[in-house]
Amino acid sequence: QVQLVESGGGLVQAGGSLRLSCAASGRTFSRYAMGWFRQAPGSERDFVAAISWIGGNTYYADSVKGRFSISRDNAKNTVYLQMNSLKPEDTAVYYCAAVLRPGDRRYSAPIRANEYDNWGQGTQVTVSS
Repeated sequence: QVQLVESGGGLVQAGGSLRLSCAASGRTFSRYAMGWFRQAPGSERDFVAAISWIGGNTYYADSVKGRFSISRDNAKNTVYLQMNSLKPEDTAVYYCAAVLRPGDRRYSAPIRANEYDNWGQGTQVTVSS
């Protein structure tokens, strides 16, 4: 198990930027694939981005491609989500998630929420028009 704590959310105007951070506890952080998801009021929890623990392979939802960037620093047990050109429709609670990926799966990361078994408490991102 790994404990996850998100930070960096806030209120920003459309077109602005934010960088979310997710700090993880545990010595095996580097063996976890990491993902970011978001949930707006009355909506499902949607995939945003994910990164493998080997090779740094990244995956993005179509709605954020070219605007958001996921990265990780295994030495700091932290994963980041850089969000640029923010839009009002990006407003949501953003959640960090982690899952162990042993064997050949270490080169990929899942994009479905039900494949992750460790979640943070979420951080609110509000984009005003």
